[in-house]
This record gives sequence, C-alpha cells and structure tokens, in this order.
Amino acid sequence: MTVLITGGAGYIGSHAVLAFLDAGEPPVVVDNLSTGFDWLVPEGVPFYWQDIADRAAMETLLRRHGIETIVHFAGSIVLPESIENPLKYYRNNTVNSLGLMEAAVTCGVKHFVFSSTAAVYGLPDSVPVRESAPLRPQAPYGTSKLMTEQMLLDVAKAHELTVTALRYFNVAGADPHGRAGQATRDATNLIKVACEAATGQRPSLTVFGRDYDTPDGTAIRDYIHVTDLAVAHRLAVERMRSGGGNLIANCGYGRGFSVLEVIKAVKAASGSDFKVEMGPRRPGDCPEVVADSRLARAELNWQPELDDIDRIVGDAYRWEETLGRRNRL
Repeated sequence: MTVLITGGAGYIGSHAVLAFLDAGEPPVVVDNLSTGFDWLVPEGVPFYWQDIADRAAMETLLRRHGIETIVHFAGSIVLPESIENPLKYYRNNTVNSLGLMEAAVTCGVKHFVFSSTAAVYGLPDSVPVRESAPLRPQAPYGTSKLMTEQMLLDVAKAHELTVTALRYFNVAGADPHGRAGQATRDATNLIKVACEAATGQRPSLTVFGRDYDTPDGTAIRDYIHVTDLAVAHRLAVERMRSGGGNLIANCGYGRGFSVLEVIKAVKAASGSDFKVEMGPRRPGDCPEVVADSRLARAELNWQPELDDIDRIVGDAYRWEETLGRRNRL
C-alpha cells in the first residue's frame, strides 16, 4: 500500500513525507525541484527527480512501486504571480494534474489526496468559511485548483478512485524537530517574510493595507501549522483506506490573527525590532478569512496539536535560523 507524494521536496510536501515516516510508512517522492530541494527528502526515502507532466515516466514509477495512493502537492502557489502569468498556473496546476490522473487511472491507483486552497472561495460572504460557501476564486491560482477539484470528482465517478481535496488556509511554521521548513526563495507568505526580516535577510517588512474593517485595520488570516496540516493528509489516506468516500474539507484552526498581531509575535520570538513599513492594499485581498474546519475534524478524526500562534512563529523562526546557518556553509 505504497504512497507517492508529488512535490515531496517542497514546503508542505516535505512535511507530509515526515508525517508518513513518523507513522511507520515510508513514502515515495517525486519532485522536479523547480521550487523544492532534494536535501529536504529524508535519507532512505525513494526520490525521483522528474516532472509529473511526463506521463510515461509517471506510469513507470507508479507500476515500479505498486503505488496505491497519491498525495498530490506539485504545483504553483503564488496568487499574485498567477494573475501575471495565468498560463503557467493552468499548466502546472490543472493540465499537469490531469495527466497525473490519467496515469493514476491507467495504473490502478485507488486513492488520491489533492492539495487545494481556500483561494477557491475568493472574497467570502461571511466567516468562518464553510465548504458550502460560494466558490468565487479571484485569481487563476484559485481557479486552477478549483478546476482540478472538479476533475477529480468527475474521475472518481467514472473509475475506482476515491479522492480527498483539502482546502488550506494560511500554512506556516516548520517541523518542531527542525527536520524541514520553508526554504522557498522569494517567499510571499507573511510569517516567512517576517522571519526573514527578523534574521536580517530583508531590510524591512511591508504591511499591505491598514484600513480594513478589522480591530487594528490590518487583514486577518487563519494560520495553520504545517505539521498539523501534514498529519491531516495522512489521516485522509487512512480514512479512504477504511472505506471513506470522496471528501472536500477545509484545513484551518477557526481562529484568525491580524498582520500586526503576527508581526508582534515574530518580534517577540526573535527579539528583533525589525523595520515595518505601511503600504496600500493589494488587489483581491480580503479583510478576513477564517476556516470552519469542523468537517475535517469530524471526518478525519483530526485533532491539531500545534494550534498556537506563538508556537507557529517560534518554529518558523528557529527554522529560519537553521536555514541561515545552512546557507552560510
């Protein structure tokens, strides 16, 4: 019952690899290393440096290892970039996922977990956001993920394939044991950027928008620890193996923190009073996005253990220090 993790040398994928390893089930990893790093793949884990767009190579890999389950992270994830380069996102997130589905069906894969996003909701009418909320993505990133969700559901109806799509909110933090974290160059997510500012890798941090209808005027987001999220993927696989049907579920904590609250937490964890500048709102940004994650908790028996902004920030900052030492070697 071997699991294949696509994008397993990337940020979230590498933590999913650890989640399966820690549960005693070493996975197989495939990654084209366009944004991932081979040193994030633990020693002894089978690793293939190839692109999921190569269907023949993927079918060979699936058959060689008798893959029963695919956990699919490979893709592009920067929302503003998707507006500037939509074709890249429809190719990487939708077309390549279609090819992977074709390979999965051809090779008899039984279960498929898809890395989706809260961006499928766009500007929500209310918070917390439930899975039944209107789906109105504001950028090609969200649209490309939503299209892939729908393709998976259609394929599941026509073939012996069970699918789970997990819609992430704001993923942050790093492995508590320091084995993995976000190493992406030019990252855009707030906690990573703030930790880079705290370690002197950036001269300052810019807050985009101070005039939202929120308590301190800055946008509020639901930050989920990457390790809790990785465990949710493993639990999704266990659920399908036990006969659970198709599922689309939110992954978040149901509590939001503002940009200024996050900055305060990073400054406290690092002891660095880094420079913070104020900038205008970015197009498409929402005042507040918080998950209703009751479905994931109930269906997956998911019990997050790292639901604390100081823990998330602390793990992220310690990883940034580790990464800095590695880069200086």
